[in-house]
Amino acid sequence: MPTQMDSLSNYRNLVAKVDELCRRINLQYRGLISCRKGCDGCCRHITLFPVEAAALAAALRECSPEKSARIRNLARTASADRCPLLEEGICLLYQARPIICRTHGMPLIADREGEKTIDFCPKNFSGISSFPAADVLNLDLLNSTLAVINGVFTASRNENIRRAKERLSIAEALLLI
Repeated sequence: MPTQMDSLSNYRNLVAKVDELCRRINLQYRGLISCRKGCDGCCRHITLFPVEAAALAAALRECSPEKSARIRNLARTASADRCPLLEEGICLLYQARPIICRTHGMPLIADREGEKTIDFCPKNFSGISSFPAADVLNLDLLNSTLAVINGVFTASRNENIRRAKERLSIAEALLLI
């Protein structure tokens, strides 16, 4: 049976690819992206696939006992709308943040009611009216890929199909550890 580290390798590979694309976009559009440390308007209490929850759990286990206890306390007292990983506007597990958090603010294309639309944070890309395809993340493809990776992850952990489709809030994921 694969170790948890092995079972997270597909997810970590996806994270690396997403990070590389976002890094490239940040360089390409330097000065036009407002996202920065302390910019937390999009940091909501989202739900995660089990593979993402496991990645957060692994990161939490690597924290000092004090930081881990602080994060768990934030998870226990989290409001329904703000992310429980935020403290003074800063993500306490930034390096392990979920895919959606990594892509916030970036130009994303998605199918909305049968029409492809590009969306991004209104504070970003001022004056840009269009993007080359290489500078846009395909949200539908990203979500499909993440769902497949989650299926492989849950299968490697002998989870049943119903459980593989369950999502957990960030707070639930942090408190399961």
